[in-house]
Amino acid sequence: MASIYTDLLGWVVIATFLAGAGAEYVRRNRGGDTGALATLRRRLDAFDTPPERTLATAGWVLFAAFWLALFPHFAFTQKSYVEGVLSLFAVPASLYAGWLLWNGRDSLLVLSRAVAAMGIVYFPFESIEPLKRTLILVVTGQTGWAMAQLGYEPTLVEGPILGYQNAYRFVTADGHGLLFEIVLACTGLGSMAIFAGLIAAVRAPLGRKLRALAVSIPIIWGLNIARTTFIGITFGNQYLQLFVDEVLFLFGSSDPYMVSFFLSDRVISQVLAVVALVGVTYLVVRELPELVTVIEDVLYMVTKEEYDLLESLDLPREPVRTDGGRSDSDEL
Repeated sequence: MASIYTDLLGWVVIATFLAGAGAEYVRRNRGGDTGALATLRRRLDAFDTPPERTLATAGWVLFAAFWLALFPHFAFTQKSYVEGVLSLFAVPASLYAGWLLWNGRDSLLVLSRAVAAMGIVYFPFESIEPLKRTLILVVTGQTGWAMAQLGYEPTLVEGPILGYQNAYRFVTADGHGLLFEIVLACTGLGSMAIFAGLIAAVRAPLGRKLRALAVSIPIIWGLNIARTTFIGITFGNQYLQLFVDEVLFLFGSSDPYMVSFFLSDRVISQVLAVVALVGVTYLVVRELPELVTVIEDVLYMVTKEEYDLLESLDLPREPVRTDGGRSDSDEL
């Protein structure tokens, strides 16, 4: 993350969305008419506008501010055009989602819950040093192992940014030393958090949620190790020294040794990552068709047209229990 301020704003976003999810849960739980939960439900029902809608809308406005605060970090610090464009696009997209929700598109409450769950998965690794260190070192070790299987054995050294052994030192043919460092952004945590959040947000039987996680997380992990291995080998051996002057100009750099890194990481890997996420999404939806609601909402925001993907993909419209029955009581 860019700074402690964006981290704090992220936690505020999560708390706001969680408050909305809590209000929705209380109002949806139409159990007995006595007790503290029933009293709270009656108070929430007294509002003219459903409180979950108000809270989630506020969450989307804060989410827009969060992405706006991150844009300079992605675009100018990391020099990542893909992430920079996506973060800038997320600002109006978040505001539009809030506007649609405020005007009655309550299906966006699912996506609101998903954003909160994504943050709960991601931010502990961002904020708690032992968790971050463990994840980075595991990815570093597996990347080194994968490179060794392909015949490349750079030296494992201490990284200059984080201060522990999470970097590989390569030496080029002309004797120039290159350092490839694994940081949190290299772990695939962001993509895994996205799917974990989406899966947690929908109401579906626990068994199918676990199967969806079993499909998505290992694939993302494996693809990410392939990505870090590709970047390390390509950068460390300067395999993509193409259009050097043009690439340096585009990324605002004067170091010609960084060209292979920019092309392998900032261009090829990030574009392929988008393609891979689409493929993983399809596999997950086959296990958890309830996620189609989120995809339909996103498509509506982009095209302003309604879609029925359940019919197009020939997916079941109701949660199915493992014994073959159907029941709302199975939903989580």
